[in-house]
Amino acid sequence: MRERFLDKKDGYNVAVVGATGAVGATMLEILAERDFPVAELMPVASSRSAGSAIEFKGKEYIVQDLETFDPSGVDIALFSAGGGTSKMHAPRFAAAGCYVVDNSSAWRMDDDIALVVPEVNPEALEMARDNKIIANPNCSTIQMVVALKPLHDAVPIDRVVVSTYQAVSGAGGKAMDELAKQTGQLLNSQSPEVNVFPARIAFNVIPHIDLFMDDGYTKEERKMMDETCKIMGADIAVTATTARVPVFYGHSEAVNITFGGPMNAERARMLLADAEGICVVDDPAGEDYPMPSEAAGTDPVWVGRIRDDHSCPNSLHLWVVADNVRKGAALNAVQIAEILIR
Repeated sequence: MRERFLDKKDGYNVAVVGATGAVGATMLEILAERDFPVAELMPVASSRSAGSAIEFKGKEYIVQDLETFDPSGVDIALFSAGGGTSKMHAPRFAAAGCYVVDNSSAWRMDDDIALVVPEVNPEALEMARDNKIIANPNCSTIQMVVALKPLHDAVPIDRVVVSTYQAVSGAGGKAMDELAKQTGQLLNSQSPEVNVFPARIAFNVIPHIDLFMDDGYTKEERKMMDETCKIMGADIAVTATTARVPVFYGHSEAVNITFGGPMNAERARMLLADAEGICVVDDPAGEDYPMPSEAAGTDPVWVGRIRDDHSCPNSLHLWVVADNVRKGAALNAVQIAEILIR
C-alpha cells in the first residue's frame, strides 16, 4: 500500500492564496460544496485585499496578507495568485511542510514538478512527496486531456489538432467587465472602449490569447501543446489555435484526433460515456450538444459532436466544453487536494 501524503485526521489546515479573486472564491465554494474536511481555513491575498472579509460555511474570515503570512502548520495551500507570486511564495510554503497546488503557469513544465489532472494522471502526484509543489494545468488543456484519456487508453493517439473558443473569464474580472461594457456601448450605438484585449471582444472573435512567440504561435497554444504531452505521458503530436470569444464562462474546443489503430465514433462514444468526469451529450437528431451556456456552473467535461473524420483513417472529431473557472481551475485543484488526504 502506498504511503499517505498527509496523515489521516479529522480536518486539515487549508490556505487559499488569492482568496478574493474569481478562482480563489470558486475554490472556497467547491471546498464547501464537496465538504472538504477543513479544520482551519486561512484566506490569503495581496496587501490590497488584506483585512477584507470573506465567508466560508456561514463563518466570516479575515483575509491575511501573503507577504507576512506564516505558513507553519498549513497542510494544503491552494494558490491562484499569478506566476510571479507563486515563484516567490510557493517554495516558502513548501519549505514549511505544506503541499502547494498552484494554478499559475509558473511550475507546469518544470521536470521535477507534477502536472496533474486527477482523472488522467493521479500517479504523477508521487513527484510531489519531496518538493511539495503540484501544478494545475492550463484550463483549456485540462478539459481536453480528460476527453483524450479514455480514448488514448483504448487506442494510442498519434496526433491532436485543437481549436479553442475561450470565454473571457479566463482573462479575469476586468475582461468580463469589458465584454459587458462593450456590449452595452455597441447596443447603444456608442464606440466601444478597448482596454483589456487587443481588439474589441463584444460581437467579435479574437484569434489571439497570450503573447505571440517567434514561431507565430501564442503562449496559450504552446501551453496546450506542451502540457498535453507531459500529462498524457506520451509523445503525441499536438497543434493548437486558441481564440477568445464573447462568452462569459465556459471554454469550447473542436478537437480532431488521429489514432495509431482502428477507432470509430461508436466505440469512442461508449468509452467516453463510461469515463470519469465526462458527460456525453450527443444527439444530432435532437440537436442536442454541449454549449458553454449550459456547462457554466457545472463540474463535468461535456463531450458531443462525436463523429468519424472521413478525410483521414482512424480519426475522429469531438466537441468539448467545460466551465473554465471550475474544472479548468478551482475544481481540479480541490480534486488534487482530495487525493492528498486519502
